[in-house]
Amino acid sequence: MAYEGILLGMGNPLLDISAVVDKPFLEKYDIKLNNAILAEDKHLPMYDELATKDNVEFIAGGNVKVRLSMSFQWMLQIPGATSFMGFIGKDKFGEEMTKNSKLAGVNVHYYEDETAATGTCAVCVVGGERSLIANLSAANCYKSDHLKRPENWALGTISVHSYVPSLLINSCLLTFLQTLTWTVEKAKYYYIAGFFLTVSPDSILLVAEHAAANNKVFCHNLSAPFICESFKDAQEKVLPYVDYVFGNKSEARTFAKVHGWETEDVEEIALKISQWPKASGAQKRITVISQGADPVVVAEDGKVKLFPVILLPKEKLVDTNGAGDAFVGGFLSQLVQEKPIEECVRAGCYAANVIIQRSGCTYPEKPAFELSFSDLPHLPRISILAEALLLVTKCGDDKVCIYGGSS
Repeated sequence: MAYEGILLGMGNPLLDISAVVDKPFLEKYDIKLNNAILAEDKHLPMYDELATKDNVEFIAGGNVKVRLSMSFQWMLQIPGATSFMGFIGKDKFGEEMTKNSKLAGVNVHYYEDETAATGTCAVCVVGGERSLIANLSAANCYKSDHLKRPENWALGTISVHSYVPSLLINSCLLTFLQTLTWTVEKAKYYYIAGFFLTVSPDSILLVAEHAAANNKVFCHNLSAPFICESFKDAQEKVLPYVDYVFGNKSEARTFAKVHGWETEDVEEIALKISQWPKASGAQKRITVISQGADPVVVAEDGKVKLFPVILLPKEKLVDTNGAGDAFVGGFLSQLVQEKPIEECVRAGCYAANVIIQRSGCTYPEKPAFELSFSDLPHLPRISILAEALLLVTKCGDDKVCIYGGSS
């Protein structure tokens, strides 16, 4: 299988400004722990204060889509397998994100805006847990009105993924649009998180419709409780096209609440989401919900399966920022290879386990992820015990790590 450009991600390129803070800092700016929100006026002074802290880190490429792209690239170890589109400012932060993404093997297609700064995301870390406050800035400049212009539409409906205002149409932009058209057409898998619903839901729909019409795989993430609440209508329009829905338990419960489902049972919610009507019958929908240290919930074909995660001693936890994106990246690295769902979840758990032991969006040079016996049909199945030993190892004095495997 040819992997170049097989996965396309779209979204809001943001620079992470990450620092360890205390609870008074959270209270000062009215921030809840383990939450993700868009910045309001009351949050704007926080970015300067955060930037002056001794432990601050500026993580170029630390936004959701790029974290996922880097996780996917790292697990797959095939340069150029991922493409990513976004809108950045023409500044040093934008240059850093472009450079770091390319070093990770990601094909980035950014459009630079000279009038707005590259977006930022405050990452406030307390005891290894984090809160995210996103100031979209340039990432929020994209408007889809220019899609209706004949000179753009003639390039094909998929050229809608340029991230540039209609007033800037010129020959250079047309070349940019043609490149993006090629990128979208080339991909076989698409991943767009719910955060992009705040910027351009029309673009998400156009990619989703393209995937459905061409029997490709479209993946989407619930992303945050506020997305499920404040962007419910836009989310409902996208959901019929989604083949894989990702989320965590708080997002799943919020989704259930806003839709009037009188349950907080994550397994039941995952099943209901998987059974949401689909626009195309070519692909079934699979719902994947992570629950922190509790098993990953997977709902498909009217059934629910639970997959244990890798347990980690608390003293090894450094930063949970990016854990969900790393999980999805690891999951997709196996999905594009047409591996079974068990291996996809196992890879996702492994990638998430690695990133929460490190600060920021960083990985070792190569993954230590091992294939299971199901991936090695040419080897004799020596015994059930041998396979169990492959999946279970010691990861601390009193902890057992379980790598994948259904419970």
